[in-house]
Amino acid sequence: MAQAKSSSSTSAGFTLVEVIISMGLLTVVSLGVAQLFAASTRANLAARTRTSTTAMAEQKIEQIRSLTWGFDTAGQGLPVSDTTTNLTVYPLTPDGTGLNPSPTDALETNRPGFFDFLDAAGTWVGTGGNIPGTAAYVRRWAITPLPTNPNNTLVIQVLVTPLANEQGRVASPFTRTRMVGDALLTTVKTRKAA
Repeated sequence: MAQAKSSSSTSAGFTLVEVIISMGLLTVVSLGVAQLFAASTRANLAARTRTSTTAMAEQKIEQIRSLTWGFDTAGQGLPVSDTTTNLTVYPLTPDGTGLNPSPTDALETNRPGFFDFLDAAGTWVGTGGNIPGTAAYVRRWAITPLPTNPNNTLVIQVLVTPLANEQGRVASPFTRTRMVGDALLTTVKTRKAA
């Protein structure tokens, strides 16, 4: 006996319209994911830069805070201050400004005795009028006597900024423009019995 063929037909594939719609949806989703990936990469780079500059600023703050600023307890209890350590060179030398007050614009411009240059790894590479070829960051610090207790308390500020930011910064007559990657730390140092 011969078998009868079924006359009903079933569709096993996709139509051209379905393929075009699914390709369009896939393209839109892929573009959104690509933009999210690019934004995530930029945010990670900015966070890494901010972490690096903060660590470099913290390093200088600790160096400044380690300088002598106290009272002589062995003698007459007179104030003792380190005013000669050169913080702009590595290793430190005794021919600098120490804890002397800085110029008022020390965080804005490179003032002798209150800035240095660092490479991409945060290693000291120099100071002075010419930017070293390997420099990636400029680090500036300001030392200001506290107005209410100028003989015994200092306000210390350290700013680290990538050179790319520094070269693209627009000067403002009122305050420094904060840019992505900049780190500004502030602390206070008070005299203690030495």
